[in-house]
Amino acid sequence: MEQKSETLSMEIVNPHAAGIDIGSRSHWVSIGQKEKDIREFGVFNDDLMAIADWLSENKITTVAMESTGTYWQALYAVLLAAGFQVILCNGKFTKNIKGRKTDIQDCAWIQKLHSIGLLSGSFLPDEATEQLRTYCRHRANLLDMAASTQKKMQKYLRLLNLRLDVVVNDICGFTGMAIIEAICKGETKPEKLAELRNGNCRKSETEIAKALVTNGRMDYLFALQQELDMYKIIQTKITACDAEIEKMLNNIINCDDNKRQHYIDKKSHKRVNKNTPKNIDLNMVGYQYFEGVDLMEIEGFSHGTILHLISEVGLDGIKKFQTAKHFASWLRLSPNNKKTGGKIISSKVPKGSNRLKIALRNAANAIGNLKDSTPLRDFFQRINFKKGRVSTISATARKLAVIVWNMVTKGTKYINPEGYLFLDQKRKLGLTKRIQKQINKFGLTSEDLQIVTN
Repeated sequence: MEQKSETLSMEIVNPHAAGIDIGSRSHWVSIGQKEKDIREFGVFNDDLMAIADWLSENKITTVAMESTGTYWQALYAVLLAAGFQVILCNGKFTKNIKGRKTDIQDCAWIQKLHSIGLLSGSFLPDEATEQLRTYCRHRANLLDMAASTQKKMQKYLRLLNLRLDVVVNDICGFTGMAIIEAICKGETKPEKLAELRNGNCRKSETEIAKALVTNGRMDYLFALQQELDMYKIIQTKITACDAEIEKMLNNIINCDDNKRQHYIDKKSHKRVNKNTPKNIDLNMVGYQYFEGVDLMEIEGFSHGTILHLISEVGLDGIKKFQTAKHFASWLRLSPNNKKTGGKIISSKVPKGSNRLKIALRNAANAIGNLKDSTPLRDFFQRINFKKGRVSTISATARKLAVIVWNMVTKGTKYINPEGYLFLDQKRKLGLTKRIQKQINKFGLTSEDLQIVTN
C-alpha cells in the first residue's frame, strides 16, 4: 500500500508581519521567507527611519523584535512613532530551535513565528514610568558607587591605624565625616579629633581618642583625601537625582485629579533609611500615586519598596496583569512546576531577578526579623521551620506580591489575614462549628440544652 504524505498547515494570524533581529552594528529585517524579503540596515538614525519607510512601503502593520540588551530601544521608539504595532519578545522563545543561529535565519524565523501568532510580547511600562525608572536606577547606581567609596575610605583609615570604624557605627555619619574631614586637613592630635564627636555618639571622647592615633603615612592620607572628594561629588549627584525624581513624581500626581485629592497622615513607626530620598515624603506620594491605597500598612514595606513599585511597574503596569498569579510569575517568585506522568518532578523558582523582586525579598526578610507576632511573621516562621530561610523569603515575597496586586487592582485596604491555627485549635474550631450547626438545625434553645445563664 502506498502511504499518503500529509502536511500540517498553520493559520496565519498576522498576515502583514515583519521580524527584526536586533544587533549592535546592524539590524536584519524580514517581511517574508524568501531571500528578497530580507534586508540588512545600519543602526544610525537615518537607517532606523529607512527601516520604517521600507516596512510602510510593503504594507507591514505589526513587527516583532528581540529584546537584545539596550540596542532595541531606539528602533522600538521609531517604529511606535511611525504607527506600527511592535511586539518585544524574549530571546529565549526564538533561540531554542536547532539550526537558527545566523542573523538572516533569525529574522526570518521571528517573522514566521509572529505571522502564525506564536510570539507573546514582554511587559513594558508606560512612558512616564519608564522615565522615572531611569532616574531611580541611576540613583541606585550612584548609591553603589558611594558605598564602594565608603569602603575604600574605611580601608585607608585602617591603614593609617585610625580605627574610626570601631568607635562609630557609620564612618559617613555626623561624627565620622567631621573627623575624616579634619584628618584630611592635617589634624593629627587624637584629643582634637575626639572633640568633633556628635552628641548622639555612644562612645565617649576618651574612647574615640584612643582609636585615632595615626602612623602618619602620607601616601595613605593622600588616597583618603581623594576618596573623600569622590564621596562628596557622588552625594552631590545623588541630591540632584533626588530633585529630578521629586519633580517627576509631582508632575505625575498633579496632572491627575484622582491622585491629587488623597491625603494621609505621617507614619512615625516607619523608620526612614539613610539612603531614602530626604526631600520626598514617600508615604504621602505612594498614597496619592496609588489613588488612596496605603501600601505602607503592610509590615516590612519601607519607603524604598514604595519607590521601587512606582518606578518599576507603576499603577497602570500592575493593572496589566490579569491575576495576582500572573504578577507573581512575572516577578519570578512562583514555583515552576514541571509535571510528567502526573508527578511533579521539579518545582524550583525560576532563575533571574529584577529590582522589584529584590525589593520584595528585602521586605520579606524584614518581616522575618520582626519581634512582634503578626500573621505574615507567623507565616514566615512556619515556612522557615520547614524549608529554611532562603525558600521562606521567596515564599513571603510572593505573598507580598499577591497582596499588592489585590490592593492596587481592587482598591482595598490591607487587612491582616487570620493567624495560623495549630492542629488542636483547628479541631476545637471545627467541633464548635459542627455543634452550632446541629443546634440551628433542630432549633434548640438554652432551656433544651439545660444551659444556666446568670
